[in-house]
Amino acid sequence: MLSLAKTAVRLSARGTQWIAARQSHHKHVPDFHDKYGNIILLGGALFCVSIWGYVATQTGIEWNLSPVGKVTPKEWREK
Repeated sequence: MLSLAKTAVRLSARGTQWIAARQSHHKHVPDFHDKYGNIILLGGALFCVSIWGYVATQTGIEWNLSPVGKVTPKEWREK
């Protein structure tokens, strides 16, 4: 069992070295996400904040964040 474990470790280490050597010869070419990812993320965040800012300040919606003092019980009526 010990020799089997040693062989497995040796093979996995050799495979890892082979993959690292293979990847070191390739040049990393920036793709779309490398070039424009942060710009698109910031643009989307700015768009979201601006739309919610407009909705919260200009549309006249009453948000009613706290019901304290605004909820009144109705009169009880017996038939």
